Amino acid sequence: MLSATVLTRRDELVAALDAARERGARVGLVPTMGALHGGHLSLVRRAAAENTTVAVTVYVNPLQFGDPGDLERYPRDLDRDVEMASAAGADLVFAPEAEQMWPEPPATSVHVTGLSERWEGEVRPGHFDGVATIVTKLLGLAGRCLAYFGEKDFQQLAVVRRLVTDLSLPVGIVGCPVVRYPDGLALSSRNAHLSAEERAVAPRLYAALLAGRRAVEDDAVTDPGEVDGAMAAVLASEPRFSTDYAAVVRPDDLSPAAVVAGQVRLLAAVRLGDVRLVDNLPATSPHPEAARSRSEDG
Repeated sequence: MLSATVLTRRDELVAALDAARERGARVGLVPTMGALHGGHLSLVRRAAAENTTVAVTVYVNPLQFGDPGDLERYPRDLDRDVEMASAAGADLVFAPEAEQMWPEPPATSVHVTGLSERWEGEVRPGHFDGVATIVTKLLGLAGRCLAYFGEKDFQQLAVVRRLVTDLSLPVGIVGCPVVRYPDGLALSSRNAHLSAEERAVAPRLYAALLAGRRAVEDDAVTDPGEVDGAMAAVLASEPRFSTDYAAVVRPDDLSPAAVVAGQVRLLAAVRLGDVRLVDNLPATSPHPEAARSRSEDG
């Protein structure tokens, strides 16, 4: 197996991807913060299946961390990441140092109004500004490409899609399904910080989302408060959880659903010990979208 070429400078990445496109290659980009796991690798494999040149970025972005301690604790193992990315089909790994990305503290910040303020944005003020700023920079360096993001961080995906649309970036955003352990817990780099006891109860977050999906799809509930309550009841049954939110939202703008109809998204986040767990599920109501529109029109 050939190992991916590791690049550490911005100009190296730009030159490599420009050269690839000049050869007629289709470029796929997988932005990550490293600590790769099966979820990341599913993105790399899909990018490799749909493109001829695949670049994985490994950069722990300080702009999206509100807690310096959280930034310091974030796991880092570049050699392991390169090996895993290579095995999944990456041709290039871009792993810059902080001074390469930000020679000076940035005076520019990208803010996506509305999408950035709800849910995770309310719990982690400024987080999505950091995400939007670094993603805009990485996409600018990469140029024309398809960029792959996991649906596990569904709000992040929505923010990225909106900034690409608003700024007319020459990038197609590809959302990829959540990868889970057999017990339902979504793969996440932060799972490594769970104790054995915490790991045992963590799948209750997924159980809460399933309860919300049953309310939507099987029970045909139209009252969003009832769906929210179904999820909240499961979360409340686990005393180690501290719930940040559990809500049924519209998948386009993540606003709270006025009535449950058509396609919706179930969002939930809890604190478990020192770890925040964030997850989501799609759900399809048997009530058509038109029912929601009539309700919202009064």
